[in-house]
Amino acid sequence: MSYRSYADIIIDISLESLDRTYQYGIPDELLESAVIGAPVLVPFGKGSRKINGYIVGLSDSPKIDEQLIKPIIKVENAPVIESHLIWLAYWIKENFGGTMNDALKSVMPVRKTVKTKQVRSLSLAVSEQEAARLCEEFRKKNNKARLRLLEALLEEGTIDYNRAVKDLRIPRESIDYLCNMRIARLSSEQIYRNPVKLESSEYNRIELNEEQRRIVDDFIRDYEEGKRLGYLIHGITGSGKTEVYMEIISYVIGRGKQVIMLIPEIALTYQTVSRFWRRFGDRVSILNSRMSQGERYDQSIRAKNGEIDIIIGPRSALFTPFPNLGLIIIDEEHEYSYKSESVPKYHAVDVAIKRAQLTGSCVILGSATPSLESYLKASRGELKLYTLRHRAKAAGQPTVWIVDLRDELKRKNKSIFSAKLKELINDRLSRREQIMLFLNRRGYAGFVSCRSCGYVVKCPHCDVSLTAHNNRLLICHYCGYSISQPDLCPECGSKYIAAFGTGTQKVEELVKKEFPGARVLRMDADTTKNKGDYETILSAFSRQEADILIGTQMIVKGHDFPAVTLVGIIAADLSLYTGDFRAGERTFQLLCQAAGRAGRDVLPGEVVIQTYHPEHYSIVAAADGNYEAFFEQELLYRRLMKYPPTSHILLMLVTSASLEQAERAVSLLGEAARLFIQEQKIDADIIGPAPASLSKLNDIYRQLIYIKHDDYNSLVNIKNYIEGYFIYSQQFSGCNLMFDFDPMSGY
Repeated sequence: MSYRSYADIIIDISLESLDRTYQYGIPDELLESAVIGAPVLVPFGKGSRKINGYIVGLSDSPKIDEQLIKPIIKVENAPVIESHLIWLAYWIKENFGGTMNDALKSVMPVRKTVKTKQVRSLSLAVSEQEAARLCEEFRKKNNKARLRLLEALLEEGTIDYNRAVKDLRIPRESIDYLCNMRIARLSSEQIYRNPVKLESSEYNRIELNEEQRRIVDDFIRDYEEGKRLGYLIHGITGSGKTEVYMEIISYVIGRGKQVIMLIPEIALTYQTVSRFWRRFGDRVSILNSRMSQGERYDQSIRAKNGEIDIIIGPRSALFTPFPNLGLIIIDEEHEYSYKSESVPKYHAVDVAIKRAQLTGSCVILGSATPSLESYLKASRGELKLYTLRHRAKAAGQPTVWIVDLRDELKRKNKSIFSAKLKELINDRLSRREQIMLFLNRRGYAGFVSCRSCGYVVKCPHCDVSLTAHNNRLLICHYCGYSISQPDLCPECGSKYIAAFGTGTQKVEELVKKEFPGARVLRMDADTTKNKGDYETILSAFSRQEADILIGTQMIVKGHDFPAVTLVGIIAADLSLYTGDFRAGERTFQLLCQAAGRAGRDVLPGEVVIQTYHPEHYSIVAAADGNYEAFFEQELLYRRLMKYPPTSHILLMLVTSASLEQAERAVSLLGEAARLFIQEQKIDADIIGPAPASLSKLNDIYRQLIYIKHDDYNSLVNIKNYIEGYFIYSQQFSGCNLMFDFDPMSGY
């Protein structure tokens, strides 16, 4: 029998099944209801037993012999969470590239081989009178183990199976005897692994100030009127965004809804969860990559069963299978970790907005330094903008000092500590106040600059810094432009021109040498490899067991340490020239976040920004805390260079074990893209082909192409065409192709 349309169906939501779909025919009467994500009833296997499944793909032609294709029996009408998430996976696949299986693995709370945890207990199955009679019988027969167990059951009613075996030393044979004789009853209950292990403490509810209350009241008014909008809360560091979130969450869950709260780093989980736990109790749970597979799966089941109201975690928590979702909050929405690093390379903000539309939920984005994308949406009215301009506590904004490192060099100070920073560190150590030293980027930055005049070697075509390679070549990783590394500064002739950078470990050594009496902690990727390392370091610093905390960006995001009154930013330039068009934005955000750690309580704070470019608009705006000035300047640059968010970029990355094959494939794809763009009359710019920033990784060669266009959907059409050409052509054997829209990290 032939059909007009066919459906690819997964039978079970487990990891093993996602890579295997079965094709079924769609009877004419079911064509309208057989959509992506729909739950269906199908005949399965040799006996054609009826089994449930989900539609994950549709096509017009059969993949196997039509005589072997069975028809779908029924399309279920009940809206289930799996159907919603499958449709979301399909949307992600269409809008960000990759396969449906890739998208399903990102979205579905799939089972792996996870053992369920069981608690077994023993209880009496006979009356107390009968148990007492049996005790006498066991005592006469000298059945000591049976007697011991029965007496324990008489005294306690129910006892744990493991306690009976270990503590009471009851042989399993004696337990089996009592159960088989129906004297005792063995029961088993599945328990969930709970990753949240916090001591309960009293929650002191904070009275919202006027700014905070205005936001909460306005949100509630919208919600009561049935408006399900997107919101952006732009609040300076320390303005109390979390208190606003909690007040809104309290309202939403009070109406029987559930809430997803995304945070950017695992490092923030402990501090955030403890605040939520104190207010909402055990209806709060977490999801993150450091949890065991069993813990992650159990939280998904608890969420689906309605046993928790709030889930907190990084990007993957967005797909928590809540059946009655009411609100998604994305804190620090500007963070780059919200962009997936694996295929499909989706952005959590975009997916959250889509999931909210599908579920009739609201989305709240929050940041002291919103992404240009979100702030532009707010300025266009696509998001409702709220602003918090004052710190929630009595403390004012910190005093910010900008130190020109060129002047330090002229004064013969070649140390990484400026005279101002040294002076303030010694002052804080004498007062027993705490200090945070922030290194703007872990490890080494790849740009080349002059320490004497501040000149940075840039690409003349793309206005980004060139990246230094081991062969002394400086390369632009957008267009492939390259030059040899100069020995003298082209601007001032100085010999102090070299690749810029230092690491956190080196900074720690220099701190201990310069301030030998200081107690020092370092927090970076190397010191936080194990589960619990984040909490250990942050808790120790919070208890004031160290005077100085040195770290990369993970130390400056969201943490609240009342005794920190000085923040030193060792080298602001490390993120200012990273060969990325977002370098200015990233620098502004990091500097504002770092400055926001100082003076958050009653003690006033100071911040020292050390830089070779004190006049750069991102540094000036960060020192002034003036987001609007930065936004206007940066948007002009983006518009001029056709960079997001005023335009969009599609990246195509070709990888192969053969350099020749990779270069040939990327050339063919580039030419195919040019022809398609011409035929479709799309006014797009193609940049490349060029070697990727990391041109060879694990013996795999990497080549790329960038395509710029104002309209995102036009780039999606180009992606779809190139994807089809790559899959169905015979010319790309041995090559892989990956897409990334508006990439947020280097390649």
